Amino acid sequence: MSYDWDEKPELNITPLVDVMLVLLAIMMVVAPNMIYEEKIRLPQSSKTTQLVKIPPVHIVIDRNRNLKVNKDTFLMNAFMDNFLLYSKKLDLKATVLISADKSLDYGVVMSVLAAVKQAGFSEVSLATNE
Repeated sequence: MSYDWDEKPELNITPLVDVMLVLLAIMMVVAPNMIYEEKIRLPQSSKTTQLVKIPPVHIVIDRNRNLKVNKDTFLMNAFMDNFLLYSKKLDLKATVLISADKSLDYGVVMSVLAAVKQAGFSEVSLATNE
């Protein structure tokens, strides 16, 4: 029995394609009906704790160096000491917004900012009018 080395084997892939098409049709019919469900345990929330919005503290400096904190007026010369006493009745977690007239010296605004920081406020913003 001799083997012919020049003979090329031919693969018949028709049955393979038929089987794959049948499997594809089965998957297309079954896939939309498959429902995967996983039980998830969500953490329980506390129903007693509510978020409280802290009102911001507005500081306005006009061109005559008059200071208004919310609705109270302060003198520039004694602002550092007076604001330290005034801040005792404020929440130190509140945001402080400082608005100043653009004609003022930069040092005036920075001294007010230093007084606010010294009083213990950590969230301080410089507001602009644009």
